Amino acid sequence: MVDDEPKIRELVATYLTHEGFTVLTAEDGEQALAVLAREPVDLLVLDLMLPGISGLELFQRIRAQRNLPVIMLTARAEDTDKLLGLELGADDYMTKPFNPRELAARIRAVLRRTGGLHQTEAAPANIIKYEGGLSIDFDGGEVTLGDRPVSLTPTEFKFLVTLARRPGRIFSRLQLMESALGEFFEGYERTVDTHISNLRRKIEPAGSEVRYIITVYGLGYKFVSGQGGA
Repeated sequence: MVDDEPKIRELVATYLTHEGFTVLTAEDGEQALAVLAREPVDLLVLDLMLPGISGLELFQRIRAQRNLPVIMLTARAEDTDKLLGLELGADDYMTKPFNPRELAARIRAVLRRTGGLHQTEAAPANIIKYEGGLSIDFDGGEVTLGDRPVSLTPTEFKFLVTLARRPGRIFSRLQLMESALGEFFEGYERTVDTHISNLRRKIEPAGSEVRYIITVYGLGYKFVSGQGGA
């Protein structure tokens, strides 16, 4: 939890600890980077309005190194701020004032989506290989294209999994957003286009037509393995 307001850090830490989480706190970007360097962290709750390193700059620096799930928590409620955070790859966005119970629910939802809530260790591997060289490890959260690992944000991976688990099914933007990001997500449908565009850039074979994620104009998107499209 990164926030420059002591009362908010205390409130969140107390409530989430009571809910069974282990909570580490930092009051600014420098402290946050120090904590992340020495502690295993599963998720970051990040205030955007921080002294020194801004929340957005901190987010970008962290994401340049690792795909740590991030929930942005801020007093900035303008649509442009929400869209910017989500389009940069944030997994969720809450505005102050907030309900700690809702924050805990959103944290659990993000951790479920990104694999942070531990599953049964004996669960079998769930890896599917597709024509064109794409391989998705649904349980391990890994994607490869040929012999090259593909680095996806948690949101991009969840979008891909949602589509790939139901090949041929058309998801509207709203259906895709709700299915991938859960009932607690306060997002905007047009951010789906940004995530899909970024995802295509990463998984579609270079120099080819769209192979995997097809646009169905006026309806949404669908996953089709081994076929070209628009």
